[in-house]
Amino acid sequence: MSAIGRVLYRTFFWSYERGSWQYDIAVILIVLFVVATPRGWFRDQPQVGEPATAGEVERLSEAGETQVYRVDARLLAPPERTPALQNDLHNAMQKARPDLSDGHFSIGRIEAIRDAEGNVIAYRVEIRR
Repeated sequence: MSAIGRVLYRTFFWSYERGSWQYDIAVILIVLFVVATPRGWFRDQPQVGEPATAGEVERLSEAGETQVYRVDARLLAPPERTPALQNDLHNAMQKARPDLSDGHFSIGRIEAIRDAEGNVIAYRVEIRR
């Protein structure tokens, strides 16, 4: 194996001893990559918005005991499970809307509203009193 091949092999498999100059160079290159990489290269970052205000929960319609609201997705952390999402939505709506502050409502249906790129920007929430 040539000298260049050996250096690439040892660098790729991280086989230099800690404290050697080769190890230090590899660490510096990794840190430079992390610091200098443009944010736009990685699109998997959560959408961070302004703090929740009352305007981020708006009533869309009302029919008898059923009401439909639009809840901005920035009020919630990215959901992993539906029960956690329902609980987070219930708490966010209770805090943001004075007419729901008593907490006596149940969430019937949740639909995600997506933008052109497919990111969730809000939720359409149907509640029952």
